[in-house]
Amino acid sequence: MSRAGHEQPPHGQAPGDAVPGIDRERVTGWMVRNIESAIPPFRFEPIPGGNSNLTYRVRGAGGTEYALRRPPLGHVLATAHDVAREFRIISALGGTGVPVPPALGLCSDPAVNGAPFYVMGFVAGLVPHDRTAGSSMTPDDRRSLGEDAVAVLAVLHSLDPDDIGLGELGRREAYVHRQLRRWSRQWEASKQRDLPVMDRVRTLLENRIPTQRRTGVVHGDFRFGNLIVKNGKIGAVVDWELCTLGDPMTDLGYLANDWIDPGGPELWRSSVVQDGGFQPMEEMVARYAALTGADVSELSYYRAMQAWRLAAILEGVYARYRHGVMDNISGVDLPSLAGSVERLAGFALEALEGGAGPAP
Repeated sequence: MSRAGHEQPPHGQAPGDAVPGIDRERVTGWMVRNIESAIPPFRFEPIPGGNSNLTYRVRGAGGTEYALRRPPLGHVLATAHDVAREFRIISALGGTGVPVPPALGLCSDPAVNGAPFYVMGFVAGLVPHDRTAGSSMTPDDRRSLGEDAVAVLAVLHSLDPDDIGLGELGRREAYVHRQLRRWSRQWEASKQRDLPVMDRVRTLLENRIPTQRRTGVVHGDFRFGNLIVKNGKIGAVVDWELCTLGDPMTDLGYLANDWIDPGGPELWRSSVVQDGGFQPMEEMVARYAALTGADVSELSYYRAMQAWRLAAILEGVYARYRHGVMDNISGVDLPSLAGSVERLAGFALEALEGGAGPAP
């Protein structure tokens, strides 16, 4: 969960300063050899805000700018943070109508920088990752962004994976079953304390899995914090680390959890929607249904499933911060992060016990 857009870089950094996660000499040599028009020296600046793969803004002597993505520092779960896979996805999506940064080059040799990395074009704009970040948006831009977010998601879900070279990205059937297995394993590997509510929710989710009616390319983390926005339009969707083939309704459920209408409760962090100017969530869902023809009657199940999954993800983030794997611990409120896991699990349980999804 990373940014690739608007955050301002640290002031006063000289081109020769050490940057955690970047071997300046070797990365510079690789970029000169592999990225057209890349002119050294390069200034590498971490883009703050990410909790997973690390993103850097790269400024070249010729005035060109790039974004570089690499895995977190230290040990990570074996199947996580596959930047080569992420590069393949944004390469395939270029020109499909889904806005993504231009994919420029992939380095698979860990000898260059200690881990694989890739370089993409830098897309400037606002990343409205929370209520404060989106405060500068005008009412017209807010309305426009709400419409565009739904339209882009509908375009993504309309793509035939085989037509864009992603037919082998993952298994197509039983997506929710596989997600529950995957994040159950992550929860068990990462959990820092016992939370019986997580086990209770997992049991209910397993007993109430809806029939998968459609299969498509699923982003896996489609929320406002992964959109780079300019003048109310999406310039790029970023952070494709969790993308695979599966049930598109899971993306809609995730976006719905980020679509916090004014006065609504926060599950994880605040939302740009809270300040008003956006369509009500019900209108967003109806628009998605109209654009895709999808049956959205079981959305509550997908919201619960995504809240539980995000709780498992954030517990992994919490674990990495506690054990010093993440390099941007300054300013991180660990008790608040732990509390977010508990709130998300509680929301999922409430939704399921309230009758969301088909009866077991």
